[in-house]
Amino acid sequence: MKWTVHGERRIYDCPWLALYLVDVEVPGRGRYDHHLLRVRPSVGIAIYDPPSDRVLMVWRHRITTDAWNWELPGGWVDPGETPEQAAIREAEEETGWRPESLRELCYLQPIAGIANAEQWIYLAERSVYTGPASDPYEAEGIHWVPLAEIPGMIGRREIVSAASMVALQQLSLERGARGLAPRSAA
Repeated sequence: MKWTVHGERRIYDCPWLALYLVDVEVPGRGRYDHHLLRVRPSVGIAIYDPPSDRVLMVWRHRITTDAWNWELPGGWVDPGETPEQAAIREAEEETGWRPESLRELCYLQPIAGIANAEQWIYLAERSVYTGPASDPYEAEGIHWVPLAEIPGMIGRREIVSAASMVALQQLSLERGARGLAPRSAA
């Protein structure tokens, strides 16, 4: 069933997000106010090294969860920038690795029930090290992680970012579809 929107009112706005109160009508439930969050578009990038079967990840603390976790590099899409340009910029800022030959790995809306929070995740199977990360405050550590270790890291809650999990699982599925056998974590 499709909801009918009768109008909306902005409640809060900042450079990263805006909160709206939306007057909606749901068939069989009537009309009511629904909160809607519109988040600035963001990107992530899986920098993957096929010969070693490893992906580049960053170790960072997130104040929102007060936890340290591994994530794929990523961030906001700046005004006037395409998502692909943002992925290249964010990767180099956070890791010092410049991805080449990007392709879209997946697109997601991580909390679609309450938010419009577009995320594009790209894959780069070639990258060039350009020097230390230009923004050392983005990550505490940078590490090439074997794909075989990813399921265990997710199980231990070392990876909790929805975008990172979806992208890494998509990469693993594509590898399987191409006939690339998973390597053991030994």
